[in-house]
Amino acid sequence: MSLKKFHIVFISLATLCFAGFGLWCLLLQGGGGAAFVAAGGASLALAGATAVYGTWFYRNKLHSPDGAPADR
Repeated sequence: MSLKKFHIVFISLATLCFAGFGLWCLLLQGGGGAAFVAAGGASLALAGATAVYGTWFYRNKLHSPDGAPADR
């Protein structure tokens, strides 16, 4: 597996972890208060940011502009 493909896998897993933690925090906000809401919101924002970055990386680094794989 190339380093670029590993990067896509790693960013995807990080996005899932951020989203899962954010949802977990927000679902437990009744017992945790403002700290859980803040951590959940920040985690969901980071999930969105890593999803955007992963999409950008996939489109611009993994594939060349002519559609051919960039791993030549």
